[in-house]
Amino acid sequence: MDFSSALRHLSEAQKPGRGVSLYTRFVNRPAGRLLAAAAHRAGLTPNQVTATSAVVTSTALVAIACCRPVPALGPWVALALVLGFALDSADGQLARLHRTAGPTGEWTDHVVDCGKLLGVHAAVLISFYRFFDLPHQALLLAPLVFQFSAVLLFFGGILTEQLRGRRAGPEPGHRPLSTVRGMALLPLDYGLLCLTFAFLGHRQVFFALYATLLAAHAALLPAFLVKWYRELSGRPAAERSRALAWGRSA
Repeated sequence: MDFSSALRHLSEAQKPGRGVSLYTRFVNRPAGRLLAAAAHRAGLTPNQVTATSAVVTSTALVAIACCRPVPALGPWVALALVLGFALDSADGQLARLHRTAGPTGEWTDHVVDCGKLLGVHAAVLISFYRFFDLPHQALLLAPLVFQFSAVLLFFGGILTEQLRGRRAGPEPGHRPLSTVRGMALLPLDYGLLCLTFAFLGHRQVFFALYATLLAAHAALLPAFLVKWYRELSGRPAAERSRALAWGRSA
């Protein structure tokens, strides 16, 4: 299968765009699709693409933690993080193209994702401590709060999706994609966080952007936890449908 054929098959096997931000829908997944087609032509396996994503992201995290944040560093760090994120999308797409998607690959992908979330905020904490002239030491808690919120949102979302699928099964039909929802989810998108590192060398600007995304995570976390809890505490969709039908016939 040549590059264009692989790209066409990948386009036909895309995940639904509902429930993801505009960055993931229009930037990360299309970039991942191109990388998956290139990986297919190069003969790489999905696990090799996952490992490449981890190496590229880890390189950026080491640079954040160890290098003085000069203006020239930021764009390279942002590019490496964006590329690592796109490769993270490419491994799953490549697995679907090869029809080799399975629990081990999904497990590896989620473990790497979790490590990436833990690592990026740990690297920011180290950079803040070593290189930033923060007005108060209490601001060093910001990366820890961001890390806690991001990991809890990540884990809670995955767990809710798994449990929801067991209870209710696949949803019938296709609901239309919401641009408003896609925009609202932008502050929670890891890709947007990656882009903010382009300003790492401009420390005040980076700190302001980082703090803004932190505030969005902290504000939306309780709302999502309540939403997910209510979804899982309700009766399955099939059971609700039977109850409504019984009520009409009674």
